[in-house]
Amino acid sequence: MRIVIIALVTCAFAGLFAAPAAERPNIIFILADDLGYGDLGSYGQRVIQTPRLDRMAAEGIRFTQFYAGSTVCAPSRSVLMTGQHLGHTWVRGNAGGRNMIVQSLRDEDVTVAEALKKAGYSTALIGKWGLGEVGQPGHPLKQGFDFFFGYLNQRHAHNYYPAFLWRNEEKVPLRNVVQPASDRPGELGGAAIERVDYSHDLFTEEALRFIDESAEGPFFLYLSYTIPHANNEARRVLNRHGMEVPDYGIYADRDWPEPQKGTAAMITRMDRDIGRIVERLKALGIAEDTLILFSSDNGPHREGGNDPTFFRSSGPLRGIKRDLYEGGIRVPTIAWWPRVVEPGRVSDHAGAFW
Repeated sequence: MRIVIIALVTCAFAGLFAAPAAERPNIIFILADDLGYGDLGSYGQRVIQTPRLDRMAAEGIRFTQFYAGSTVCAPSRSVLMTGQHLGHTWVRGNAGGRNMIVQSLRDEDVTVAEALKKAGYSTALIGKWGLGEVGQPGHPLKQGFDFFFGYLNQRHAHNYYPAFLWRNEEKVPLRNVVQPASDRPGELGGAAIERVDYSHDLFTEEALRFIDESAEGPFFLYLSYTIPHANNEARRVLNRHGMEVPDYGIYADRDWPEPQKGTAAMITRMDRDIGRIVERLKALGIAEDTLILFSSDNGPHREGGNDPTFFRSSGPLRGIKRDLYEGGIRVPTIAWWPRVVEPGRVSDHAGAFW
């Protein structure tokens, strides 16, 4: 148990602690989806507002040379969960929504959730998985998670207003009415013609509930948001852009293309909700017992009408999602742990999901 925590937490930040680390801290790993290196104010963004994440960076460590597991979703997440780089981890590409067994982790794969569960942690995955479906060995409940709420299939996860989400192995119907992208049996891609329940908001509420119920600790929460990924099927199905968000918020009156308003509003919405999680930890009196890690699964995208050059989402780096240049794989990464992680640090340590 002691070895697991040292390997996963303490050694990763050796020399950066301001106080002795708790033996078994709570761990929250928040993963954005397609967030670029330059999309946060603390990483040079000048337009999109991310005050809560910027504050976390100021109060913790901001890593400048941290790398995702791959330039696209499923293999990057496989690397993150197994700690194996792409030469070893089982899932090395996206299955494209078909033959999903090739995108499933195997029984013999060991995930960080399994390791932490053996160390006495309660474990939860909320959000997007993409590494195994119901009846497959990679289902979250077979890979060390006690609780799961969200999307299993990553094409399903394109739609922010789905007809259902999964809670463990049961479908939870939502109030959205979805037009599928095709009439192929089992098609999960689509776009909502009636939009009521926004999945990101549901994920935040579930995360807060899990934190409340697990406050005695220790717990591991993998909060895998889908923001700011695009709904790739929205234009094909309904001829609208894929940057789906309930409202444009503070960007509604900007003289920008609609997809860019959506992109900015999505990122600021995520930032707001991460702030809510931090405040809940403080209210419960467990902030000093909790390490939050924040990162992204790969670089920014050019999908759903989004233009990654509009906000300079790659920052000073070359390339975007799917490119094996720095802009496709170097990601913003923040570590926050009050009284343990020394505030105001900027680290050029070359780190990665593995």
